[in-house]
Amino acid sequence: MANSPTVDPVDSLTPDQLTRYSRHLLLPGIGLEGQKRLVNARVAVVGAGGLGSPALLYLAAAGVSHLTVIDDDQIDLTNLQRQVIHRTADVGMSKVDSAARAVRDLNPLVTVDGVRDHLDEDNVRGILAGHHVILDGSDNFDTRYVVNDAAMALGIPLVWAAVLRFDAQISTFLPPVLGGAGAVQLRDLFPVPPRPEDVPSCAEAGVLGAMVGQVGSIMAAEAVKLITGTGEPLVGRILLLDALTQRTREIPLRPAAADAGTATPHRARMPEAGESRDLVAIPEMTATEVHDGLDALQVIDVREPGEHALGTVPGARTIPVGEVLTWEDRAAVGDGPVVLYCKTGPRAGRAARHLVHLGHPDVRVMTGGILQWIEDVDPSLPRY
Repeated sequence: MANSPTVDPVDSLTPDQLTRYSRHLLLPGIGLEGQKRLVNARVAVVGAGGLGSPALLYLAAAGVSHLTVIDDDQIDLTNLQRQVIHRTADVGMSKVDSAARAVRDLNPLVTVDGVRDHLDEDNVRGILAGHHVILDGSDNFDTRYVVNDAAMALGIPLVWAAVLRFDAQISTFLPPVLGGAGAVQLRDLFPVPPRPEDVPSCAEAGVLGAMVGQVGSIMAAEAVKLITGTGEPLVGRILLLDALTQRTREIPLRPAAADAGTATPHRARMPEAGESRDLVAIPEMTATEVHDGLDALQVIDVREPGEHALGTVPGARTIPVGEVLTWEDRAAVGDGPVVLYCKTGPRAGRAARHLVHLGHPDVRVMTGGILQWIEDVDPSLPRY
């Protein structure tokens, strides 16, 4: 209000805050006013894993005084290769609890709310409402689209990233209420979620831990820019990062729908199960059945070479799923009964359906993949 007394921005920060955030106070574009905005900001971070770990730490260090951490998972030993907010002693602990403790240890001036719920269409808006920025560090497509749609409906900027192996994509999506006719969102980039079996997860394909740290830090920087109003956020641009060459490039992102400027986000219709997907039902065998029938079966491990190195079913042929999908006839396999497996099942199902379409008469998948084999047959193999 015009008649309100002018408040010296320094008075809004305590002496401890002035000292702690002094390097921000020196920055043009942030300074005292920008730091006050950070201290007053509320940021939600979806996922306390590889991307959420550095993002949470840098947001807390930056002075964002209220963080909400959303994750329904527990810490596994395999997480520690990249999820640097957690420690070895935390294995088996809730990721939310571990992350909240790390944030408080770093900056006791930050309030942390932990949400251990899985986000879905019923709860997402209630959990995310009231935040100034959302960071999506989730690792599954269902959550990504639920978060995107809620952010667009609530009018909250969304910082988004995806990582796999040595590559990453990062962008900032603005809802129509903020971005107007030029607002872009996840559905402009990927209108329809892919099937989970069509895109390998980090657990299946691997990911460079140090690169995940880079990307999470970029996400935190995007949030700081949005909150303080400085710089040029990654709006309408997708930043592509190749960690093997340490090169980056950008591609533009434009609204896909003619009505992208309306308040209601475009929602592409999800195909029903089996619709236009040419799916066939594949018979399954348990790990124990495969073990008992090894002499009569041709077993194919369709995981990636790095996974093969961790151990395979005895006598299995190791052929990555991508290679199987290039086969043009069944001669590469032969006519005997074939059993395929991967880590848990989706990739084996893809490969099996391809062999069926090639005309192979006896194709099956091993239920639960190598993890079930470890559970039921050979517990000496490492779980990952």
